[in-house]
Amino acid sequence: MKTIKLLLLALLFPIHLLMAQEAVTLEQCQTWARENHPVLKQSGFYQQILDLKNENNSTSFLPQVTLNGQATYQSDVTKIALSMPGVNISTVDKDQYKFYLDLKQTIWDGGLSKAKEMINKTENAGNQSQIEVELYQVKEKVNQFYFTSFLIQENLKILEKKTETLSERQKIVESAVKNGMVLASELDQLLAEQIKTNQLVLELKSNRETVLSALAILTGKESNQMQKLTLTTEPILSDKPLMRPELDLFAKQNDLLNANSEILKKQRNPKLFGFGQAGYGKPGLNMLNNKFDTYYLVGLGFNWNVLDWKNTSRQQQVLKLQQDIVQTRQENFVRNIDLATDQQNKQINQLTQLLKSDQELIQVRERITKTSASKLENGIITTADYILDLNAETTAKLTLETHKIQLLEARIKLDNIRGNQ
Repeated sequence: MKTIKLLLLALLFPIHLLMAQEAVTLEQCQTWARENHPVLKQSGFYQQILDLKNENNSTSFLPQVTLNGQATYQSDVTKIALSMPGVNISTVDKDQYKFYLDLKQTIWDGGLSKAKEMINKTENAGNQSQIEVELYQVKEKVNQFYFTSFLIQENLKILEKKTETLSERQKIVESAVKNGMVLASELDQLLAEQIKTNQLVLELKSNRETVLSALAILTGKESNQMQKLTLTTEPILSDKPLMRPELDLFAKQNDLLNANSEILKKQRNPKLFGFGQAGYGKPGLNMLNNKFDTYYLVGLGFNWNVLDWKNTSRQQQVLKLQQDIVQTRQENFVRNIDLATDQQNKQINQLTQLLKSDQELIQVRERITKTSASKLENGIITTADYILDLNAETTAKLTLETHKIQLLEARIKLDNIRGNQ
């Protein structure tokens, strides 16, 4: 019976409350935010566009068939001014009619279709890289909300310990008041400090819910799934190479410019094609036959743009200048990353040093608070003096926790700057 009751309780217990107890890491939030971001859908759209362009490009070697028709009336026609006995050469009518099919078959396009295929491919690769750049920027937003919420979470733990300390001290002072050892006003000061601490806890909890709500919007998850955040500390390797997605985007932009340069060369290559025409009209191919007749013709042809007055050369120069622009943008980007890396390393060193002094300060503050508690119990100092020392200890602990989280955030931000996260 007991087992059945436990099973029923498990079934009735809200699933989202169970999920809320699970620890959530920063990496999970980043993955969820990526999967939930609308721009990720563009990846599939760009792939569909590439497939459609390639399908169109693959038809370049298929026969092109055009159906044509026309009816004309002309002011004059060809006449044969020749008179021979017994020979009657009829004159062609001025109204003429044609209904025919034109057929053109590309035999060699000078490598143009291959060049177009490469352009389609490099365009798609560039679009995919642009998506990765936009998705990478989401990490910074996730990190910001995550660390803010995590810092509040850890500060709440410290304030809860302070509340417990105040409650324990309250019991001691209440006993002293009953025994007439201290004034009731001393107890009121403790109660006032508890109220102030509880107000601060409520404020922090409200702020944390606001931050978690923003994080939930980014990740597409419920806020109650993120009530327990956890951080994993990993060693930072400062010699990691720069791996930002922007570098890949710059490379893809250069590839596209190279592909455009290649297609300019192919456009000037000779092109060979076959053609044919079949139709029905008056007259047919025999201009002297003044009746409706069928006809056809077939042949081979080629075209070659021998002289383009240096248009291609100038377009090649434009592409080269565009590549130079891309190169300068990349150099400026790397320069800014190096500057941000240097500043971040300095911040990490500063926080590392602060942590050492924070720990020393806490040890001193704990000894002072312990001594103050003893003095308060013996009536040597007032409750206000004790609260000052307790607040100083709490502030030192909050500062230590803040610096710890800031150090973790700085290290992860460094990885994010370098593209190693």
